[in-house]
Amino acid sequence: MFETAELGQKVSKEAFNERETKLRTALLVAQQELKGADFPVIVLFGGVDGAGKSATAQVLNEWMDPRWITTRAFGEPTQEERERPRYWRFWRELPPRGSIGILLSAWYSQPLLDHVNGGKLDALDSGLDEIEFFESQLAADGALIVKFWMHLGKNAQKKRFKKLEKNVHESWRVTEVDWEHWRRYNDFVAAAERILSRTSTGEAPWHIVEGADARYRSLRVGELLLAALRDRLARPAAPASRPAPSVVAELSSAAEGPSILTGLDLSKKLEDTRYKQELRRWRARLNLAHRKAREKGISTLAVFEGWDAAGKGGAIRRIVSALDVSAARVYPFAAPTDEERAHHYLWRFWRHVPRAGDVALFDRSWYGRVLVERVEGFARKDEWERAYAEINHFERQLAEHGIVLVKCWVHLSPEEQLRRFHEREQTPHKHWKLTDEDWRNRENWDAYEAAVHDMVERTSTGLAPWTLVEGNDKYFTRIKVMKTLTERLEKVV
Repeated sequence: MFETAELGQKVSKEAFNERETKLRTALLVAQQELKGADFPVIVLFGGVDGAGKSATAQVLNEWMDPRWITTRAFGEPTQEERERPRYWRFWRELPPRGSIGILLSAWYSQPLLDHVNGGKLDALDSGLDEIEFFESQLAADGALIVKFWMHLGKNAQKKRFKKLEKNVHESWRVTEVDWEHWRRYNDFVAAAERILSRTSTGEAPWHIVEGADARYRSLRVGELLLAALRDRLARPAAPASRPAPSVVAELSSAAEGPSILTGLDLSKKLEDTRYKQELRRWRARLNLAHRKAREKGISTLAVFEGWDAAGKGGAIRRIVSALDVSAARVYPFAAPTDEERAHHYLWRFWRHVPRAGDVALFDRSWYGRVLVERVEGFARKDEWERAYAEINHFERQLAEHGIVLVKCWVHLSPEEQLRRFHEREQTPHKHWKLTDEDWRNRENWDAYEAAVHDMVERTSTGLAPWTLVEGNDKYFTRIKVMKTLTERLEKVV
């Protein structure tokens, strides 16, 4: 696989100067055009130690406008990063639409090192499956992914290390780890061949670049990146999402029959005295479970979805009252900001995955993709259809990391919702809660119920099950939610 990158290719200084001027100009023009485009560019550098990954990334920053480029190198995970799923640190650094992100030693580094250091082939392939899914969902969302594998033959690598060691200003670049990797060169190349053959796809291909000559590798990477940019910029833009209410009724079989919500007994309720007793009991148990979880470094992420005025906020407040507020945080998610819209829809939720021992309470969540965005037409059908698999994959990463993931849908009847809307209208300190959007969503009740049915059917898994909460009585709702969270925590502490 790497024979074509061991040919000793070189570019003379004169030829380099001539090509560089034209290339830099073309890259700047493409970058300016990119600023108005609706996709990000992700440039990945992997490859052999000493093959010029960092140096080439530096050249790209010099040739283009660095204000619209972010460059990140990933080393050993920090303590903060180890407390979250492995891909958390990568999601945080993804570039927004219209800009370029250059990532060095990113998600390919650890699977490669683990395998060379004795990991089983099944573990490597599992890691590559994870990478393929990750890159495919980024590409499906519009990202242009350009991957460069910078290569050196074993003798060329040794020569490169010796040259760097003799330079007083560059000797720090060569470490004993680099020499150890050189001694195991054949193991690294064998693993790299498997990685590249498995993950060089039509949507995220690898480009193998010979790294011995700095002028050659710089021009080669720049020209390949320019070609990828020009090709993508020449394609027609994806159609914009737009409301399509006439189509909604056809989107689920639940629209023609009973839904998963139909069987809930909304007459369930708690009297005032019983509620106060249960609240004291479950608050104490939740506090104890949370303290034990915090001691063990177990984090919790609770997701609350439901109808407008269903009582999510009241349930969240009672939960917070039982927790150490220094380790708990509530995140209310409304329509995405401009910064959030410039990224993949999961980006804003990945940012708030809690640290070890902490609790994050999400008032609405990533399920907006398959609920409001689906019903209101803010997402195209292909976008919300693939979101089910993306959500299941996201939640599996959370659960496999050891995060306690609790998901509650709070359901109430249309009649009770209407009563609460009128109550909000007449109560000064609650009037702000009622918006025109609430009334509009109510008009699409059947469409939302069909979407909820599909959501539960396709995302209630063994690792991340849905809890459907009867919401006509607020007292009952609060206790059931608190009990659900407490019992899930008690199972792991």
